[in-house]
Amino acid sequence: MSPRTPQLDESPSAPLPGVIGNSAAMQEVFRTTRQVARSSASVLLLGETGTGKELIAHAVHTLSARRDRPFVRVNCGALSESLLESELFGHVRGAFTGAIDNRTGRFEAAHQGSIFLDEINSTTLHLQVKLLRVLQEREFERVGDTRTIRVDTRIIAASNRDLLDLAMAGTFREDLFYRLNVVPIYIPPLRDRTEDIPLLVTHFLNHYNEKNDRYVAHIEPRAMEALQRYSWPGNVRELQNYVERVVVMALGDELTFELLPEAVRTGRQPKSLGPRTMTFEELSEELVVQGLTSAGEDDCDLHGRIVNRVEREVISQVMNLCDGVQIKAAARLGINRNTLHKKLKEYGLDDAEGE
Repeated sequence: MSPRTPQLDESPSAPLPGVIGNSAAMQEVFRTTRQVARSSASVLLLGETGTGKELIAHAVHTLSARRDRPFVRVNCGALSESLLESELFGHVRGAFTGAIDNRTGRFEAAHQGSIFLDEINSTTLHLQVKLLRVLQEREFERVGDTRTIRVDTRIIAASNRDLLDLAMAGTFREDLFYRLNVVPIYIPPLRDRTEDIPLLVTHFLNHYNEKNDRYVAHIEPRAMEALQRYSWPGNVRELQNYVERVVVMALGDELTFELLPEAVRTGRQPKSLGPRTMTFEELSEELVVQGLTSAGEDDCDLHGRIVNRVEREVISQVMNLCDGVQIKAAARLGINRNTLHKKLKEYGLDDAEGE
């Protein structure tokens, strides 16, 4: 392929095709994306689920000299190891049960173009060895074949996990991380760029109005305040889904506060249908919310109702972990032994005392 750099008439921080936002955080993403697009370097996109990593990957390809060649997407987290290996590298007839014909893999299909490996953190160590070889040598073999195939494919990878942390834990190859991490682009979560929410809401309103033949053109100020106050754990994808719901359910032409989901109105996630692992921060917030909810409007003992109960539980559990030995428990708690002795009596935990 003869390199041909596209003309970039727009400023480096101008929005990318299909990407909405003008916050300082996104302008930095735009600048880095435009700069790296003009090279052939590998790109690693980092960010939470729903932040728009695929849009940035497509922009890297569109703004590059490879834009007239294929842009191939692969979700590494959606397939088992054997299926993903065949999907990426292809296979020959008889390579495994069900392989009734030769098949071209995604790397071959993306020759002279770009391949987007989403959720690369989901790949196994075995597959990571083959990915490292493609990055370094630009060659591989189809599954069940001995013939080496050479490709000129730009790799754009994405992860919603810290790959260096995974490498430290032994579940991701450190050498592959450094090969992928030539130009990292961190895509900020929506909660860190709330000034972009009005633009996003307007964009999605226009899209779903046209799609559903509706006319929800106005936004109640109270509704916008709630949208910008919400933490958006699902990021832009969650916002998009909520706007679609509003367009479908609205009886008039206004996005009102009452049309928003309970999670956005209250700022709290609804109870899940099944068990959900909560972070320490989420558990702390839920604990305080429960304490405030159960208290009366005129109660003036909120500190004792919430903080003292938590402190009692912490001391009780640490004493159990230390087999009732106060010296050990005080050291673990980071408090003076005399202070611990006093609190044991205060909270009625005298039976937990021991030496």
